[in-house]
Amino acid sequence: MGAYEEPTACRTTASWTARAGGLAGACHPGPVVAVTALTGALAVTAGQGAARSALTTAAVLTGQLSVGWCNDAFDASRDIATGHRGKPVAEGTVGVTWVWVAAYAALALCVPLSFGCGLRAGLAHLTGVAAAWAYDLRLKATVWSWAPYAVGFASLPAFVTLGLPGQPWPPWWLVTAGALLGVGAHLGDVLPDIAGDLATGVRGWPQRLGADGARLLLPVPLVAASAVLALEPSGQSGRWGAAALVVAVLVAVAGTALGRRRERAAFAAATAVAVVDVALLLLRGTGIA
Repeated sequence: MGAYEEPTACRTTASWTARAGGLAGACHPGPVVAVTALTGALAVTAGQGAARSALTTAAVLTGQLSVGWCNDAFDASRDIATGHRGKPVAEGTVGVTWVWVAAYAALALCVPLSFGCGLRAGLAHLTGVAAAWAYDLRLKATVWSWAPYAVGFASLPAFVTLGLPGQPWPPWWLVTAGALLGVGAHLGDVLPDIAGDLATGVRGWPQRLGADGARLLLPVPLVAASAVLALEPSGQSGRWGAAALVVAVLVAVAGTALGRRRERAAFAAATAVAVVDVALLLLRGTGIA
């Protein structure tokens, strides 16, 4: 009696299912969901209507997907060489060609969706997406690795406000806070992988600081963003803003002190400060135009 062979149709279905799962994992789903949800929420609180908020969210989603897939596709050879766990391409779940195709397809969708929010809004968003692609393809391994994150995060509130009626420019403090959040996100994103990056020749800004230096610096831009949002010139944040700033400072200090012995404590503290920043950002959303 011969060995059982799975029917071709079943194998094909399983292959497509595995490939779809691999593509989902290769897009960096955590950051994609977080950035898309934050921008969508900011669009709503800023006063964009339901249809425009949905368009803004769709543009950001496709842009973030393109960036995540580009990152994994470009890093595929290094991830395979180092046996990077949690990377679908390195684990053979999905081929690098499919990831490149997905990246370019998402980028192709991002362009008309972005310009659907207006010419200036589209240019602002695509500037951030271009900066993120530049990070993936080149700047990741340079001392300027922080710059694409700063530009990308700063472009998001600009994208939201320029998509409002009258296309108002965002206030300087909002763009500054976004840039600072981006720098903090860069440090937090790279911190767990610094040792592996150095072993494969990736020497971006955090890698040059070293794990200890990056850990100590991580809360600084995040607390600075808290200060900008809490103390912005209009003073509308009031007591809530001052209280949030005090909480952010205390959490950051505690995380830095505990982080000398427990790396996860430093990262958890930085995440908490980032949550405070997001809350302040959404609180101020009604007055950013």
